[in-house]
Amino acid sequence: MQYLSDYSSPLGDMILSGQDKVLTGLWFTNAPNSLPQTAEKYIKQEIPIFYTVKKWLDIYFNKKEPNFMPQILLIGSPFQLSVWKILQTIPYGQTITYGDIAKILAKAQNRPRMSAQAVGGAVGRNKISILIPCHRVVGANGNLTGYAGGMDRKYQLLAYEGIDMEQFFLPTKGKRCQRQQ
Repeated sequence: MQYLSDYSSPLGDMILSGQDKVLTGLWFTNAPNSLPQTAEKYIKQEIPIFYTVKKWLDIYFNKKEPNFMPQILLIGSPFQLSVWKILQTIPYGQTITYGDIAKILAKAQNRPRMSAQAVGGAVGRNKISILIPCHRVVGANGNLTGYAGGMDRKYQLLAYEGIDMEQFFLPTKGKRCQRQQ
């Protein structure tokens, strides 16, 4: 059985999905694909994993690094799972580029190269935002590219982690981010 719960974050409302003792999804409510296509098969009910995830989110949104990781269940292709595994290794307060992830995957598969665009596609299909930190992946040369929760949220999530935002460019405006006051 799949269950749903709501979470009110400082960046907007979120939806959690889970089964048994694992989290299967975490989305901002107005993000593309924010709710599974089979949402009618979900029951809105609090289950133990949701309490754990909400505690983790409370710590995170208080600008602290949580010292535990809730149980998660990732479902995807082997390529997506390999990308999501790398996302889980990106330290709090740090970023990595799509190209860097492609290089890591190419090396692990003993290939001369891997497509950064393919990596971007897999990153974009991450169903467990924030806990699997796809917001920490940036474009080459400091471009803040792609985030299903919206570019404003990506900016704010990185800023929550204490990252100097002046090193990044906003994709549509082509100018450096300004330090928040």
